[in-house]
Amino acid sequence: MSSPAEARPIAAAGGVLWRPAGDDGIEIAVVHRPRYDDWSLPKGKLDPGEHALAAACREVVEETGLRVVAGRRGPTTQYAVDGVPKHVDYWLMRCAGGSFVANDEVDELRWLDPDEATALVTHDHDRLVITDAARTDVPREVGLLLVRHGRAGSKQEFDGPDDLRPLDDRGLRQAEQLADALAWFAPADLLSAPKLRCTQTVEPLAERSGLDVRPSPAMGEEAFADDPQAGLALVEELLDPGARSGVTVLCSQGGVIPSVLQALGVHGHGVRGLLPPAAKGSVWALGGRPGALVADYYRDFEPDPDAPVRQRAGSAAGSQEGRAAS
Repeated sequence: MSSPAEARPIAAAGGVLWRPAGDDGIEIAVVHRPRYDDWSLPKGKLDPGEHALAAACREVVEETGLRVVAGRRGPTTQYAVDGVPKHVDYWLMRCAGGSFVANDEVDELRWLDPDEATALVTHDHDRLVITDAARTDVPREVGLLLVRHGRAGSKQEFDGPDDLRPLDDRGLRQAEQLADALAWFAPADLLSAPKLRCTQTVEPLAERSGLDVRPSPAMGEEAFADDPQAGLALVEELLDPGARSGVTVLCSQGGVIPSVLQALGVHGHGVRGLLPPAAKGSVWALGGRPGALVADYYRDFEPDPDAPVRQRAGSAAGSQEGRAAS
């Protein structure tokens, strides 16, 4: 039997569920768990093969019965349970409707202002997350999901015009994973650079959301190289809360995304002058404006490496398929 120090870390995820209140304030949902007789934020362990974002939204919906729209990342808390390390990834989530119904995990929910919520919760790590959610210097929601297209194989090996080079099998799987994850942000508009591999990347999300994929020529590599200001102007417009009605998903290319991000003040690893990463199938979740910008990078939406491993028929355990967002 392994010791607690050798045990696999416990991976969990949760949400700071909030709604607007008077005077531009917010209220935060705090839940009572009868099993532990404590007040906390809704959260739970990852299912086998699950990404932390999906787990966070699923747990909040299951424990509260409310509909949610994912926003920016919150902090990750770390503590030990019976000597086993546990980490909980949080996202801010706006309540989009529904009604609370008591259940086996949660028997009471209270909407409180951040100070009242901080005073009521039982655990210090929850207080840290609530304090972050109450910040006013950065937005709680995102306005733009900037996606790089999925993998499309080798340009040299494709017999045809590059505009028509399609996603390969890996790229098609990435497109399906993106549809699963980005649906939690409740997108209101889908845009894509003209390349086939770009439009293919967001087609599963279009089918799921009932939206059309609208062309965005200014965000193709050739057009951006000729007139980068046109692409930057489009991105800035999409980030302007007064000029949009919800979250926009925009799929583009590796020759565009890092330059756009640098122009917005986003740098690789926070180092000025270093290009931000933009791996194939990755997403930047952006909100706010330069100087007060939220910029969360999702390297991919593969299962969290600390999630339980799926059991495969005929074997003792499945293999871990990839890493979570970074």
